[in-house]
Amino acid sequence: MLTLKYISENKDQLIERLKVRNVDYTATINQILDKDASRKGTQVKLDNCRSQAKAIAKEIGQLFKTGKAAEAGEAKQKAAAFKENEKALNEQLTDIEKELNELLFLVPNVPHKDVPKGKSDADNLELRAEGKMPKLHNKALPHWELAKKYDIIDFELGNKITGAGFPVYKGKGAQLQRALINFFLAEANKAGYTEIMPPLLVNEDSGFGTGQLPDKEGQMYQATEDNLYLIPTAEVPLTNIYRNVILSADDFPIKLTAYTPCFRREAGSYGKDVRGLNRLHQFDKIEIVQVQHPSKSADTLDIMVNHVENLIKKLKLPYRLLRLCGGDLSFTSTLTYDFEVFSAAQEKWLEVSSISNFKTFQANRLKLRFKEKGDKKTQLAHTLNGSALALPRILAALLENYQTPEGIKIPEVLQVYTGFDLID
Repeated sequence: MLTLKYISENKDQLIERLKVRNVDYTATINQILDKDASRKGTQVKLDNCRSQAKAIAKEIGQLFKTGKAAEAGEAKQKAAAFKENEKALNEQLTDIEKELNELLFLVPNVPHKDVPKGKSDADNLELRAEGKMPKLHNKALPHWELAKKYDIIDFELGNKITGAGFPVYKGKGAQLQRALINFFLAEANKAGYTEIMPPLLVNEDSGFGTGQLPDKEGQMYQATEDNLYLIPTAEVPLTNIYRNVILSADDFPIKLTAYTPCFRREAGSYGKDVRGLNRLHQFDKIEIVQVQHPSKSADTLDIMVNHVENLIKKLKLPYRLLRLCGGDLSFTSTLTYDFEVFSAAQEKWLEVSSISNFKTFQANRLKLRFKEKGDKKTQLAHTLNGSALALPRILAALLENYQTPEGIKIPEVLQVYTGFDLID
């Protein structure tokens, strides 16, 4: 959430920069500033009312002391009227603040100056592409057919147990999945991230804190009786560890990682692009999160991008790095990089990671602040997160790119975790 101070001081630039997202927020920004003016005016009235009520209360005491009971009684009636007025102004202020917050929740983060214009993922900017494209044998298969051939992933069984988008991993498929999880976590630990095992359900405050609510409410599974949400990513519980926390500048950087299943409704998903592992309702992911000093978050984003890039390089998958355009940028992000790996049998690029800098946008919602040494004033921290990595499409690319007539080879870096080098 943008701060009122930022909006009021940068109105024209803010409206212009938000147009990169292909939406004109002029009306909303004006509503916010008008509502804030109303809030300030009501606060002044309330403060004056309280001041007058306090003065009358003091006057009543003096009147009683001097034996002026009649005048004291009249003053008490005035005090009662001020109390009623104070109550009404309090209620009015509460309503205005609620309406103001609802308006603030409608405004997304400001795109970074490097975010290109564009309407969809087709307009994302490719920064580089690396890795050797595999040459498959004549009878190569897409991963959903390989899964059936080697009995390692059962999509039909998952459909029977739960529904579409909930596959069952079996035998060496389950072992390979676990190997990827262990490999990604081990690499995160080497990079200095502290591993966390968070809850898979979060409350409404946590959803609002990181921006999933109200923006992505329709994409989240909800346990309605308890008003809890299944996490769409470990970013939500990890970042909310620091909700309503005041840190010291010496605490930075805070680096967290977690493996969790993730749950997304993905309403409206259908067709060939969602076959097999391409788009699931439940999937495994390793997340990396950093809470950082504002002066270092730009460099930190580059470091996180390099971390993810090295993971893909170690798996020896062909990949490309993209900078997201305004139309594809998430509501909460100011700058996002995506990694895509090439899936040979499908002959298409598959997104496997997004790494984002949110600057103060999440921190303002979370009330995540810090103090410089010797300074009593608090500042908003910066938050960043990235997938390192999401497993389904990585697994799809591995199965397809590493297939041979003899079976599916296991990348060398994973063999220490699988205990085998071939699925046959």
